[in-house]
Amino acid sequence: MLDVPRSGVLAAWGNALFSGRVSPDDAVARITHGDDPHRVSGLPGESGEVGLTLALGRLRALGVTGLRLALPAPGDPLGLPGPPDFNDAALEAGEAAVTVGLAGHQLGLVPEGEVYGPAGDQAVRVVWRVYEVADRPPTGPFLAEADRELAAALKDATAELLRLDVAGTGSRAQSVGAALRGRGGDGGESPLAPGYPARAVRVLEQARRVATILELAGEDHGAALNAYEMSARAGSLAPLERACRRALVAAFGAALEPSAAD
Repeated sequence: MLDVPRSGVLAAWGNALFSGRVSPDDAVARITHGDDPHRVSGLPGESGEVGLTLALGRLRALGVTGLRLALPAPGDPLGLPGPPDFNDAALEAGEAAVTVGLAGHQLGLVPEGEVYGPAGDQAVRVVWRVYEVADRPPTGPFLAEADRELAAALKDATAELLRLDVAGTGSRAQSVGAALRGRGGDGGESPLAPGYPARAVRVLEQARRVATILELAGEDHGAALNAYEMSARAGSLAPLERACRRALVAAFGAALEPSAAD
């Protein structure tokens, strides 16, 4: 799971563009963020791939008023409206963006990223595949509930992982312990765009810290010495991973949530 999914950044800056808070050039620059220019394939009215600026303009002309993030995982189709071909593509990518505002149907955009070039001078090529998807009202997670869920899951996981002495020894294990105790460092500039409430920024920062914990903790077994401890450790991480994904979906969708407050 990416701590900042591409589909989330597309949703955040697409939402800011659709609401008139940023220019197309600013939105595209933040979405691509060092990648090669993104291309979009399968857009209604276009026979081939088009650039991201044209694609966002076409979506707005079609009546799209916003974008939501989907972060599915096996057994948990979070944010996926169907049909199966879109769900399968999004599940394989681990993410997607879904439009808001079209009448009778919506569109889903799934990123395909390719790293190319020699080591030390690599670039990223991204193509967004567009699918027609079902028009279903959002069922959450919403910002307030996702905030509470993430805080509770982090508290439970911290107590259990520290009980199992996950921090252990070594630089990686020490990083896990520091992140568990809230000393994970600065996540850098927020990927959220103008128009997002301060609470969304805070929830996203927390979710990114949790994503770091999950990445570090998933790469070794800490100080867990037997199969039971390893199983308990994995069991502690599973609800935290789900709460993290739900928090990311809620944070990137907060601009479309009228009740979201600081």
